[in-house]
Amino acid sequence: MASFMRANSLRLNPRTSVLCFIDDKSAKVAWLNRSAIIFAGQDKWSLDPRVELDKRSVLEYSLRIQKVDVYDEGPYICSVQTQHHTKTSNVYLIVQVPPKISNISADITVNEGSNVTLVCIANGRPDPIITWRHLNPTARYFEGEEEYLDIQDITREQSGKYECKAANEVAAADVKQVRVTVNYPPIITESKSIEAITGRQANLRCEASAEPKPDFEWYKDDTRINSAQGLEIKSMGNRSTLVVANVTEEHYGNYTCVATNKLGVTNTSLFLYKRVIATKPIPAAERDSSNRFKQKGPGTVIADNGSISLAASIWLMAISLFFCLICKC
Repeated sequence: MASFMRANSLRLNPRTSVLCFIDDKSAKVAWLNRSAIIFAGQDKWSLDPRVELDKRSVLEYSLRIQKVDVYDEGPYICSVQTQHHTKTSNVYLIVQVPPKISNISADITVNEGSNVTLVCIANGRPDPIITWRHLNPTARYFEGEEEYLDIQDITREQSGKYECKAANEVAAADVKQVRVTVNYPPIITESKSIEAITGRQANLRCEASAEPKPDFEWYKDDTRINSAQGLEIKSMGNRSTLVVANVTEEHYGNYTCVATNKLGVTNTSLFLYKRVIATKPIPAAERDSSNRFKQKGPGTVIADNGSISLAASIWLMAISLFFCLICKC
């Protein structure tokens, strides 16, 4: 008689034993695999150096396989023959393999509106489940479990990293990423006209969104500006700044910021205005109905600019003296 420990599912590992125990140590025993004899008693018939007997007691007749591979999967038979009868028992070895991504698309660059197909091939036993995720701020998952991810009419919002995950129940999932860069023409995202004081510095700023990054040009009316004569263009990434070191009268007016890349061009107009410093106004109580000047006390007149008119004061004093003589004051 013989007893067996059946192993329906074994994980891929350095050593796996298929167990078989016998009740009669005088019985004749053998191990077979796919109708081929592996061991007959203590004699090894297999040429595979990874296979050996695992006898930890006189009644154990187990088979040990080193460095198990998927090709080892299949039926194994422990056969026991006594004087009265022969008994066999079958064990089907299922080799489990952790998921492993073997092929994934390389990073790609496409133009907006193109169709994109991403590929992620994975191996494992059981077959791993493939899922895709766009690693944008919302981390969007894609429906379905496919090795191929098709994106029709791709937009600039769909650029970024895409994560492929291969998972089964054997071990932790295998994860790899591919970056998709979407090219699109420039669009102006920020520009602002400003006021400036003569003799001070002024900065005109222009920002544009584009892929590849845009190149910038500046124009004053229809004349292209170079970094000279007190003007300096500073461009970095998606931003460009026109610096006027010392504003003069000729700097005021209309400017144009132009952003270009290989897919298109766009522009925007900005104005550099002159800032007018307000003067102190004459209080309304000191103005007459003609808004020119108004007497303020005997012999005092406030002119348009708020100063005292000496001529007007003398004239009023003469008139007062004349009336005093007539009235014999």
